[in-house]
Amino acid sequence: MLLTGPILAMALALAPATDSPKGLEGDWEGFLSPNPAIEVRLVLRIEKGTAGDWKARAESPDMKSQPAVSFDEVSLKDNQAVLIARQESREFRATLDADGTELNGEWIKGKTKTPITFRRAAGPVRPSDVWEGALQVNGGIKLRLAFHVRPDTGNGFRSTMDSPDQGAFGLKVTTTEISKQSLKFTIKNVGDFDGKLDESQAQAVGEWKQGGRSLPLTLKKVAEVTEVRRPQLPREPFPYRSEEVSYDSRARGVRIAGTLTIPSGAGPFPAALLITGSGSQDRDETLLGHKPFLVLADDLTRRGIAVLRVDDRGVGGSTGNPAEATTLDFVEDVLGGVDFLKAHAQIDSKRIGLIGHSEGGLIGPIVATRTNDVAFVVMMAGPGLPGDQIIAAQVGLILKAAGADPDKIQRSVQNQKRLLAIITSTTDAAQALTKLKAAQAELIAALPEAERKAAAAVDPSGSQLAALNSPWFRYFLTYDPRPTLAKVTCPILAINGANDLQVPCKENLEAIELAVKSGGKTAVVIREMTGLNHLFQTSKTGAPAEYGTIEETFAPDALKVIGEWVVEQTRRK
Repeated sequence: MLLTGPILAMALALAPATDSPKGLEGDWEGFLSPNPAIEVRLVLRIEKGTAGDWKARAESPDMKSQPAVSFDEVSLKDNQAVLIARQESREFRATLDADGTELNGEWIKGKTKTPITFRRAAGPVRPSDVWEGALQVNGGIKLRLAFHVRPDTGNGFRSTMDSPDQGAFGLKVTTTEISKQSLKFTIKNVGDFDGKLDESQAQAVGEWKQGGRSLPLTLKKVAEVTEVRRPQLPREPFPYRSEEVSYDSRARGVRIAGTLTIPSGAGPFPAALLITGSGSQDRDETLLGHKPFLVLADDLTRRGIAVLRVDDRGVGGSTGNPAEATTLDFVEDVLGGVDFLKAHAQIDSKRIGLIGHSEGGLIGPIVATRTNDVAFVVMMAGPGLPGDQIIAAQVGLILKAAGADPDKIQRSVQNQKRLLAIITSTTDAAQALTKLKAAQAELIAALPEAERKAAAAVDPSGSQLAALNSPWFRYFLTYDPRPTLAKVTCPILAINGANDLQVPCKENLEAIELAVKSGGKTAVVIREMTGLNHLFQTSKTGAPAEYGTIEETFAPDALKVIGEWVVEQTRRK
């Protein structure tokens, strides 16, 4: 992967306020930095509605693909402004200065508080200038880059860069230089672009340099970032009903929010609860503009299956701190979902199943051994082998797909195994982190000179090592799913793409089948899907760098396999 970075998720709505916010109406501009390398420009719009009520929203003019944040309450008292978006679990609390030109406060999501200052805009806030181009990388893959440039204090510029195909948005550009002849961008610890402007001043031909490599890149000035086509996204009107729901996890203090889609007609209906993969995911499992769980839920509901898809802990409307959780904590959240479906008047409590993707495929069987209320389990790219084996294989396969030479692949796999062994053999997390830092420094020093500088620049803050040593990752590395699979008593469908480089297909499907059959308690169906990747897209290589470049969200053949199997399992006998 070229870059990494979080996407700031936002959602829009309008609502009246109980206290008219005099002095707040208008457009306000601010810059949100969830970490030092990221900056997202936000515009806060507060205006009076036609009925005398008030509406407010925050949106990013440079990230139009991201929905805005809604506020259910807007109030101002003693210069203290409070804006609350209950559905999205967001708040903005600030002090209005004496001149009425600045709001200094905190952007709050759950327990996370990020300082931000909004300044009143003199007029309508305009989108930044956009310079857009694409890098041609290994395997014929194109990676788009988009630079957002706006005037700053004096004669300078304030810029950010997006790599939409990799899910990287709002990376701070360290320096921006624009003259009549050239266009230059530098991003500290990432890379830089140096291009020559043509006579139109709307195209720059140059090179992107990163980690010792140079790739040709042409940037063109465009009105806005090119929209990514996602033709499978369902569009209204739908031939079924949707309910916004929330319920308690079996874990104390965690509440889960989501959407339940219910087929038309009289119930009760069979139901499936969708379980996302690793990382903090929303209810649609949104990634790079794709919404695979929305596509899957739409397909299943049209087949007569009610579907519950939910936000993970700390995402959207769900509470809880994912940083402190492991797979077993997420099991408690899923059990809460099963309890919710059992109590729903439109759901047949005897026909509730689980469909999990990636880590979700790991969670489904665990839940099925903890309750008798699970009628079936679908494992979509679910692991059948211990986590340390999967990660080691994953590193080698992704490097091979990227065109790395065999020596580098072998060296990287061995280095990864050394780091993983430290984690699995050291129970104390603090001691493990100390050992990891020492081992990483030693491994980098031993690299060939051409690779050493690039490797040293990959994780200057140590955040990746910290992630490797997190409670979730430590648990994943040591968990072996096979004993649990042997205990499952409900039918299992295990489906994977032959091009999956994250959970290698053949080895994991074989392990799942052997484990389930060794228990002798249930039937298992194994399906290997030719040409599909980890996201069940039709792919060339299966490399993660392809995910965002593929228009297809979910291969129709995979939807058919899952849909027909679930319908068969839930048919009244």
